[in-house]
Amino acid sequence: MDQPQAPQVPAHVPLMTLERFAELSGLTVDTVYGHIRRGYLPAVKVGRYRLVNIALLQTQCLQAEDWS
Repeated sequence: MDQPQAPQVPAHVPLMTLERFAELSGLTVDTVYGHIRRGYLPAVKVGRYRLVNIALLQTQCLQAEDWS
């Protein structure tokens, strides 16, 4: 039997759980949480959950990039 795979996240999803972001980026959950605490990663609190703001992260990366 095939092993079930986690669903792929479409690029237009603006928020992502810390666990999923850690899985996709290759970092540990503790490292992702530390980056959020230090302000390196944008996050938003929804209820009792903290989610990585992928839309803002992408915007920040594009603005920081030197395109000229």
